[in-house]
Amino acid sequence: MSDLKKKVWIYFENETFLEAKSFGAEDTVVGEIVFNVSMSGYQEIMSDPSYAGQFVTFTMPEIGNVGVNAQDMESRAAHAKGMIVRKYQERYSNFRAEDSLANFLKEQNVMGICDIDTRYITKMLRHEGAMMMIASTKISDKEELKKILENSPRIEDINYIEQVSTKTSYKHTQSVYNDRAFEYDIAPASEANIVVLDFGVKTNILNELVGAKMGVEVIPNNFSAKNLIERYNKKEIDGVFLSNGPGDPIVLKQEQEQIKQLIDAKVPMFGICLGHQLLSIAHGYDTYKLKFGHHGGNQPVENVKTGLVEITAQNHNYNVPQNIVEVANVTHINLFDNTIEGLRYKDAPIFSVQHHPEASPGPKESRYIFSEFLSLIKR
Repeated sequence: MSDLKKKVWIYFENETFLEAKSFGAEDTVVGEIVFNVSMSGYQEIMSDPSYAGQFVTFTMPEIGNVGVNAQDMESRAAHAKGMIVRKYQERYSNFRAEDSLANFLKEQNVMGICDIDTRYITKMLRHEGAMMMIASTKISDKEELKKILENSPRIEDINYIEQVSTKTSYKHTQSVYNDRAFEYDIAPASEANIVVLDFGVKTNILNELVGAKMGVEVIPNNFSAKNLIERYNKKEIDGVFLSNGPGDPIVLKQEQEQIKQLIDAKVPMFGICLGHQLLSIAHGYDTYKLKFGHHGGNQPVENVKTGLVEITAQNHNYNVPQNIVEVANVTHINLFDNTIEGLRYKDAPIFSVQHHPEASPGPKESRYIFSEFLSLIKR
């Protein structure tokens, strides 16, 4: 593939300077770099809005071998800044594939970087933590790249929610994907109606909510708590779901204030990932940034009530503080570092999880959490 011969230069804020090859969009791009330990699901990761503003280093060395297809998109577009892989496979082989990963990245204006030591990068991030970087197919001078990076905003300074959230409300009616039939299941009859606050929601989360017998309406991030409370009191809706999303939750001041009003009104709520973090902040407990975050589809989480271990999919750089136990009971614990993965609040019909219980990418043993939301609403 001739495009692989085009060079790309990478400068990290720790002053590491590397040269690699490009298989995606040609550009000069600044973003935060993280690593993901998933064995599969590269298209889902690239199209997950939670990765907005980030370069993703894959620890799986062979990427691109199953191509891409429209059905595996987690949102309407790819949101990551770029992907960094050890070896890109131009020749894909999968009966569902519709195009190559390289063509997909170019169409989506996302950088693809290969022929680089991803083990070295991963070790660097584990040792020093997630950091900002710049990659360019046009600029090879280290000092020029350094200057651009130093004068660019950091990921925590940017409100990516404004970019990834829907601009208009809509109903989602697609149900869960049937792996055996290779098609989506017929949506079951709804037993409750919920509103999804879209901070960058994944399609598979919406599918699981529908599959758990809930009617789903998705609304933008600039929602009105007063309007939702009125609709709840009129029994037009039965609960509110807070979605996943990118960036630092601390900067989302408007969303925090609106969520506080929903908490005071005792509206039943369920949050995943960023939604989990925003519920913590709205209760008065600010989040903190992890050294290199949790990104991957093989994270062991213990269900405190049952003692069972669930292998979960995760993608977050921020976490809720331990002292939140003053207002909430811990329901799930990460067995890698003992951080909090799930909460059920003591004086409100609210619960949340940090990991992603949707079926794909990742395993299905956490799917029961969506049904718990329906049970909470009915109670």
